[in-house]
Amino acid sequence: MSAEPTNPDIAIDAEFDSGNIEIIRIEGATAHLAIPADHRSEFRQWFHFRVTGAGGRELVLKIGDLGTSAYPEGWPGYRACVSEDRDFWGRAETTYDKAENGGTLTIRHTPASDVAWFAYFAPYSMERHHDLVAEAAASDGVSYRHLGRTLDGQPIDCLEMGEGTVQVWLYARQHPGESMAEWWMEGAIECLTDPADPVARALRQKCRFHVVPNMNPDGSRRGHLRTNAVGTNLNREWHEPTPEKSPEVLAVRTAMDATGVDFAMDVHGDEAIPAVFLAGFEGIPSWTDALGEKFYRFERILARRTPDFQTAKGYPKSKPGTANLSMSTNQLAERFGACSMTLEMPFKDNDDLPDPDQGWSPERSKMLARDCLASLLEWLDDKDA
Repeated sequence: MSAEPTNPDIAIDAEFDSGNIEIIRIEGATAHLAIPADHRSEFRQWFHFRVTGAGGRELVLKIGDLGTSAYPEGWPGYRACVSEDRDFWGRAETTYDKAENGGTLTIRHTPASDVAWFAYFAPYSMERHHDLVAEAAASDGVSYRHLGRTLDGQPIDCLEMGEGTVQVWLYARQHPGESMAEWWMEGAIECLTDPADPVARALRQKCRFHVVPNMNPDGSRRGHLRTNAVGTNLNREWHEPTPEKSPEVLAVRTAMDATGVDFAMDVHGDEAIPAVFLAGFEGIPSWTDALGEKFYRFERILARRTPDFQTAKGYPKSKPGTANLSMSTNQLAERFGACSMTLEMPFKDNDDLPDPDQGWSPERSKMLARDCLASLLEWLDDKDA
């Protein structure tokens, strides 16, 4: 009888909801890996895979050729997410060497058990999405709307609540790999459906909420970073969405046309900037200082309410008349005169308030959602100021 090998090879799997990795080779507890691109697209950044057989051994996971990934500036200072129970997601020891094999991310971790999961950010599965929708739809005062179907045939879910006249649209995961956006949505929905929450009670008196927790179910399930089933970046489709390329945007924009939009927040994650920030709609053709001040006032309120938000870091503002109307925030401000905005959370950490164990996390994403809603309430109460 032959003896068991003393250092057997680990096994790596990614054939599951949002899984994405390519195995180059495995040598004991060391693996050389690559990130496949989104289907019919060149975007490469999201990874999510399971490692088995490494309990008590140091894993060395090398993901190469990242200099040509979608956002190579996202790798310096980044630490990979790791979990052994798929509930708590911490951060693994991670380094990036742009000179090694076209840019290599090296992840080192010694799991206590034989099963460990690694991801670009803590995943938000479609099963959890359906649990979120089901629980919210069963809450008092919440109605469910089926806005349409994706190209893979998945539903585009919308939750509605509130008796007020202010039309508020909250939507997330146009870019499916930005899973922190749906963790934010979970926090927002838990707040809005809590009958004991005074912020929620006051907001539901003033507003009618339309909440789309996941605008890109196909990309989410397929393990894409940025696109849907046919490689379309949904946040470049808002000027003229089509059933063939972007039925998700077409369904949501059509529903918005029916209700109007007074306030909108498009929830995202940013690969490179280690901070939470907002992007507005500067540069739209119909820009007025009065409309812009509505956005800037919300920004000031949020900065005062939570140290997790700041205004020093962010995207450059568009010059007058140069706004890209294919992006939702610009399109909604132009189309409806809405106070619209894009919320960005980091894949890395919030460098102004770092967390050595988790970096930016699902828990902080959820807490930020309540701060955003409390800021909205203050913004509404002070709208004539």
